[in-house]
Amino acid sequence: MKLGRLNHIGIATPSLEASLAYYRDVMGAAIVHEPFDLPAQGVKVCFVDTPGENGTHGTQIELIEPLGENSPIHGFIAKNPAGGQHHMCYEVPDIHAAKAWFEKLGKRVLGEPRIGAHGTPIFFVHPRDMNGVLTEIMETLKEAH
Repeated sequence: MKLGRLNHIGIATPSLEASLAYYRDVMGAAIVHEPFDLPAQGVKVCFVDTPGENGTHGTQIELIEPLGENSPIHGFIAKNPAGGQHHMCYEVPDIHAAKAWFEKLGKRVLGEPRIGAHGTPIFFVHPRDMNGVLTEIMETLKEAH
């Protein structure tokens, strides 16, 4: 398996509004996408773009706010009231081959592939198996031709 680019860093936040103000006003973010609910994942999501270089896309910041107490992010916020880094997401060309690869290595894949915030298949790998970092694996977005 070949790991692709770092697509985004997931930041859990108790308030998308406050986090967006931080990225715009303090960090100088110029491109902020429209927030949207992702009920299947129990979160509200907003992507903030970072600049790319030499024609490449920059790594995005994925701000994630819990949608109620049943959200998987709710427990993270309860332990980290100010929010913080939740996960890192890497692209792969084939989600099913990547899942098989991680499982063959004995890594704990958390659930079956499902559609993520970018509209492509994703899965997560347990942080205890990934140097302490919850890792999202995302199938690279197919370019429309």
